[in-house]
Amino acid sequence: MTGTQYTLRVVNNSTNFVDMCMYQEDPNLGVPNVVSLAWFAKPAYETTTVVFRWTVDYSFVWSETGELIPGVYFDASQTWPADPSTVGTSTDTKAGNQIGFSHPSPNAYTFTSTPFPGAKVGSLYVTENPNVPLRRSSVGIGMSGAGTFAVQAQPNLNLTFTPHPVYYLAAGTYSQGEVLDIASMTNPTDIRFPDGVFSMTATLTKNNSWVVNDTPAANALEHKQSLTDRRRVLAGATR
Repeated sequence: MTGTQYTLRVVNNSTNFVDMCMYQEDPNLGVPNVVSLAWFAKPAYETTTVVFRWTVDYSFVWSETGELIPGVYFDASQTWPADPSTVGTSTDTKAGNQIGFSHPSPNAYTFTSTPFPGAKVGSLYVTENPNVPLRRSSVGIGMSGAGTFAVQAQPNLNLTFTPHPVYYLAAGTYSQGEVLDIASMTNPTDIRFPDGVFSMTATLTKNNSWVVNDTPAANALEHKQSLTDRRRVLAGATR
């Protein structure tokens, strides 16, 4: 079931060509050694605007990444719907909060509809099969059709993801699905939606700092700045 749509407008008023990257962090996710992925990424020239739209619809994802380290790409090979508010197993068409991850043949992985003992509302559960090899694949969760968090897959492990994500935005050189090194990222900003607000605008300024407002407020500021600039031009023309 599709949830409420959220929108983030990102305005590049800096003097640089950059990739605008959205990602998520969740210190209380509950899975050790989990990494954040570049959730969305779009290039932006100076004075241009890019738009990200999403819904809070979860999914289970996996990728044959090899060792999961910064710079590696997590390209989801399989995506099954997930719903932390529903206790039950997921299928390829039905969202639940439990799933299995298996390596049933030498060159193939797959999700399975596997129950997780003691599963509760509020979390997403992954049972990793004994046949899953070390350091060859990764499993995780996504939102709105794209991966957000991943962890190296291992045999015989049970994973419990309890998502309460915070959205972040950064400018730099990024590609969607890239494993991020959060500690080395330059000047990211968090994006928080107040109650009842579903559209925000983030502006990267000429000094490479961020200004974040709800979109109506940002539009008002842009209009005010436009009027000020026009008055300056007119004043200069009459001298």
